Parts: sequence; structure tokens; C-alpha cells
Amino acid sequence: MLKTMRRNVKSLKPILWLIVATFIVAIFAIWGGAGRLGESNRSNALASVGSEKISGREYEQALRSRLEAIRKQFGGELNAGLIQQLGVPQQTLEQLLQQRLLLRIAADMGLRASDAEVRAKIVSFPALQRDGQFIGFESYRRLLEYNHMNLTEFEAGLRQDVVIAKVVSALTAGIFVTDDEVWQSYRKQNDTAKIEYLVAETAKTEVAETPGEAELRAHFDRNAGSYKVPEKRTADYVVLRTADLKKEVTVKDDEIDKYYKDNTAQFQDPEKVRVRRIWLPYAAADKPAVLTQAKSVQKRAAGGEDFAALAKSFSKDDKAAGGGDWGLFDWRSLSAPETEAVGKLDVNGVSDVVETDTGAAVFKVTEKTPAVTKPLAEVRTTIKGTLEEEKARALVAGRIQRLEKLARKEKSLDVAAQKEGLKPASTGALKKGDPLGDFDSSGAVSEALSALKEKEISAPIFTYAGEVLAELRGIEPERPAKFEEVRDQVAKDILETLKKEKAQAHLREARAALKDDWSGQAAKLKLEYKFVETHKKEQYLSLVGDRPEIDSLLFSLPVKQASEPLPVDEGYALFRVLERKEATREEFEKAKATERETLVEEKKNKFLQSYMAKAREDKKVRVNAAAFQRLSEDVLSRYTKTS
Repeated sequence: MLKTMRRNVKSLKPILWLIVATFIVAIFAIWGGAGRLGESNRSNALASVGSEKISGREYEQALRSRLEAIRKQFGGELNAGLIQQLGVPQQTLEQLLQQRLLLRIAADMGLRASDAEVRAKIVSFPALQRDGQFIGFESYRRLLEYNHMNLTEFEAGLRQDVVIAKVVSALTAGIFVTDDEVWQSYRKQNDTAKIEYLVAETAKTEVAETPGEAELRAHFDRNAGSYKVPEKRTADYVVLRTADLKKEVTVKDDEIDKYYKDNTAQFQDPEKVRVRRIWLPYAAADKPAVLTQAKSVQKRAAGGEDFAALAKSFSKDDKAAGGGDWGLFDWRSLSAPETEAVGKLDVNGVSDVVETDTGAAVFKVTEKTPAVTKPLAEVRTTIKGTLEEEKARALVAGRIQRLEKLARKEKSLDVAAQKEGLKPASTGALKKGDPLGDFDSSGAVSEALSALKEKEISAPIFTYAGEVLAELRGIEPERPAKFEEVRDQVAKDILETLKKEKAQAHLREARAALKDDWSGQAAKLKLEYKFVETHKKEQYLSLVGDRPEIDSLLFSLPVKQASEPLPVDEGYALFRVLERKEATREEFEKAKATERETLVEEKKNKFLQSYMAKAREDKKVRVNAAAFQRLSEDVLSRYTKTS
């Protein structure tokens, strides 16, 4: 599920992030209690776009809403580590900033949204549709009242939506693509190669030689310029740990009850639906024939034939071997027409043929479990822990801010700490990214020190264990390394070179001995075998990485001819193209209009990214990093279950 979530969350187009008005996301939030703890932190500015502020409360609401949407879309339980891997907090803040920037740019351009445009937005809003039709203005007002939404604020959010769409359209209106660009893009998507390759991994290559002292020194002397001792910094610091302050925290039963009531959705196990799919891809040229086949297969499935067996026989995706089983959640990453078709099925129901841009699908639901809300008794301990964490973090934040204020007044962290009954410690010499103690495994303190001047006091530095305040004491600048300081690294570099040379030599010998059955010979030759049914340009290859030179080879190497050993991410590899399919001009002409539209959108996205980067500078975008980390952790503390 992680792979599916990461792919879908991170692949959202920039324009998609921009068009979705954050305000709308926030007011559809089903989380509650935003102002319960740390109220001053939430109401203060988290970020600014010129003179306009983004409050901590607004960010917190948007983040909670985004996480709930992800949980509902993909099912299962989230945890703080997964959320951080997906980059959801950063994406959410970026969405807010981009929205503000675009609204500022729209104001500069004199763009407005008329009442008629807002009305059109209302009647087409997805949540206000029933059977493809607007539910009516009276039902619309009642729905807002039922969900405790203010009509004026809701429509103001929609008005912002319209304005953002207008400014994006105005900024990207002059972007076009040439016929040759469209052709090359089409080829990139449709030129395919069936390939196999053998990898000699350096990590699995054994080297008996041990470099002697003379060899180590000779290597160091030849490459002395590449060996450096990085800059290191020393500081005094005070850390306040959340765990320590939990001793001062009390959580009452009525607080637990209120939290449960305000956040019921957090404790809901979402509906679970297990789905099988038969997938028949098509190009423009063979679409009619494929659809005819799909209808025949659908008729057999609907008539009661074993769906899994049909999937194994006819489906053409990586789930076919498993009977087309897309599990309980992975199917939710499919296209909108496909997920909508699944949503209409009962258990054992078979869908009609679903047409998409790239193929035809038939679905069967094999299992369906309704959503269930866990009772309060079951989650009371979890809620208590969450509230204790929130209150303790609020105490940490308040005390570290008080210490910071006093340290700046006294111009000394040591003096301020003594007045607060605290004792600073020394970091020792740290290079950027080094961890510190058992409270900063990510290196947040050393990262913060890299931006300070001597005797400068940091802003509060967030770590998962608490918060830190530091005063920089000294800087040791980067310098050339002495041999003794990097001897181990020199030895490691020599051994790595020897492994690469041995891996390359091994592949040369293997190439001479290889016959037609690479997969059968791989184990005997102690090589890793990989097969790719359909490789496209710029696709990632396991153990190879993203290497344009390999792509160039695969689409030029004569079919069935083994390549020379080539360097890849994990060692050296031999490649062989078994089949190659190249796009034709005839097929291209049929898909040219759609391909042009897609490429124009990609070009608009790239332009908009560049434009917005410049706008951030011009409009003076600022972010309070410490507040961002603190607020993010407040929300993530609700997802304390580990992977």
C-alpha cells in the first residue's frame, strides 16, 4: 500500500494542487477541536505572503483534512512515519502558499469572479450532485446547515476557486507545442522494448585483496583534493523533552469524551472492498477489436465463469498472475471511471466493460465490509496518550519560547538557562546533518547551527523528542584532510574500485559464455537476472536506476544482441532487447490531438512551477520553520502507531 500511496500522493500535478482551493478542503474537515491546545500558536502567523498571513490554525485544519482524505481513499491506518515519507505536511503548506500567491497575482492582474461564475461553480460542485444533477439551492443550503458550514464563507471559498482557475489560465495562455514535440512525446510513451538483463552487483562481489599502507597512501596522494574534513560547529544547547513534561499533565475524562466526539472519523475503520480486475490495454488502432474481446470476456464473467481464471487467461497487467486480485485498497489508485464502476457493485457483482484512455476493464467485487467506528472504550487509552502528548508539547513550546525571549534579552543562553533553573550542555563538534544525543536522530540541531553566526541564538529547534534552543560557540571551517583522518575512507574507496573492476571483468567472461537462455544461466554465473515485459523510455529499472544512456542503448541496440558490460547504480550490467515496438505515424495521427493536449498541460505545469518560484521571491514568502514543525507534530501525534 505504501508504494501505491506514495505514487498517487506525490504524482499530483502542480496545477491540480493549485486549483483545489485549500479553503474548501478545510471547511469540509470532519476533524474537530482545532483550538483546544496551544491556541496562541495556532492563531499566530505560520507563514506570510507579503503582508498577508497564513495562520497556524488554517494550516492545521488543512493538514488534518488532507490526512483524513488519504485515509479514506486508501483505507488502513496511517502513522507518523508514513505521513512524513509521503511529504504530506510540506505539500499541504505549499498548497496554502501557492493559493495565496495566485490570489495576490490575480489581484495584481485585476481578475475577479462574477456572481454568475460562482453560481456555475456551485451547481457543478461534485459534493452537491445527485445522479449527475445539482441537488437544488434549497437542498444545498440545508446540506451546509446540517454540516455546520457558513453559506457566505463557503461561497467565498468557491469564489477564490474561480479566481485561481482564471489566473492559472491567464498565466499559461500563450504556451504551445510544436508538431515535432508532440511526435517525440508520443514516441516516448509508445516506443516499447521487451528486455532482459544480467547484473553483477558490487555489493555481492568479494575482493580478497587488502590494500597495503603504501597503496593507501599512494591513492590518497593521487586524490588528495577529494578528501576534505567538513566544516564543524560547536554550540551550547538546552533541550526540553516532551516525555519529561508529561509528568505535569493531567487529562480529564470529559476531555477524552470531547476528543472522541470531535474526531469520530479518526476512529473509523473504512469500508473494505476486495476487487479483481481483467485489464485489456489498447491503442487507437486496435481499440474496436479489444473492446469486442472485453465484452465477450465480461459476458462470460457475468454468466458465472471463474473470474480469477478469466483474469489469468486474458488480463494483461502485473496482477493477472494472481487472478487479477487488486486487494482491499490498491484498486483505489485506478482511474476515476474504474473506481466509480467498483463503487456501484455489490459482493459478487461484475461490472460492465469500463473504457479508459488506455484500455478496457472488467471488475468483480469479491468481498465487502462496511465501515465501523471503534467504541470509545476501545480507544480511550489511545486518546489519553494523544492528549497527554499535545499538552506536554504545548508546555514545551511555551517554556522554550520563554527561554528564547530571556536568552535574547540577556544575550546569553547560559545566563537565561540559569535563571530558569536549567543547565546548558555542549554539542561537541558537529558537521551538518550529524545527530545529537538520543533526542535528535534526524540532525535537526546541526542543520540549524549551519545557518547561525557565532554567538547567535537559534529559534526553537523541533525534534520528535521535544524542542531545543542553541547558541553557536565556534566554527571549524572545512579544510583538506590529513591521511590519518580519512584512512578508513581511502581503504573503502579502493575496495569499491576493485569490486567494480571485478564485476566488470566477471560480466565480460559471462558474456562470452552466454547462450540463449539468460534466465537459466544466471544463477550458475552468480548474476542477478531481470526481465521487463514492456519497458518505456525514462522508466526506472531495478538495480540500474535512472540512466538516460541505458535508455538510448535499449532503443538502438540490435534485437537479440548482448550489450557490452555497462556501469549501473548497483554495479555492471549486460542488456539484451528481445522485442521492440516503435510507434507509427499512422497511430500517431489518430492520437495526435489527445497527445498535444497532454503535452501542453505538462508544459504549462513546468512553466507555472518556474513562475511560482520567482513569485515567491517577488512577493516575499516567509515560513516560520519552528512553528511549522511544532504544528505538524501536534497533528502527527494522533498517528502514533509505528510501521
